[in-house]
Amino acid sequence: MVGNFVMTYVNPRVWLAGCAAATSVLLLTSCTSDKGEGKAGGSSQSSAPSNSAATTGPSEKKVTEQAQAALAAVHSGRFFAAGAERVTDGVHTETVLSKGKNYKFNLVCVGSGSAQLSFTPASTGPKVRVPCDQSLVQRRITGDGPVRINVDGARGATGVIAWQVDAI
Repeated sequence: MVGNFVMTYVNPRVWLAGCAAATSVLLLTSCTSDKGEGKAGGSSQSSAPSNSAATTGPSEKKVTEQAQAALAAVHSGRFFAAGAERVTDGVHTETVLSKGKNYKFNLVCVGSGSAQLSFTPASTGPKVRVPCDQSLVQRRITGDGPVRINVDGARGATGVIAWQVDAI
């Protein structure tokens, strides 16, 4: 007997955006190094940071996958733009929305703490506190040219923020 499973169709663009975001997170993780790296002495000191780095990498990858899966579950409309960043780095991106067209903005934060979502121009949408508990934040926005999306993690917040804009 085969277990129950659900097959879902994932738009290739969404899948590629998710892969690109996951790859960038992995590259960011692999590019960080410890000050003690490469020193000959103190093997007990150099092994401890490498162990903590090894445990941080996979959990960050898992958190990124959780955030992207949450967005894929609510995907509707035509993919427009997406990304994923560490909460500590925040999201700071600008996209140009076609004047008068409607878009759906989805954001999820997976981790701990919270983040603050804001748009520029402010008329795009109000500032919103986003808990990093896998809650989905959705906003319907109307295009009027360039829109800056900013998400800043609160002090001590950790995890991954994933966002997506769909044209509807």
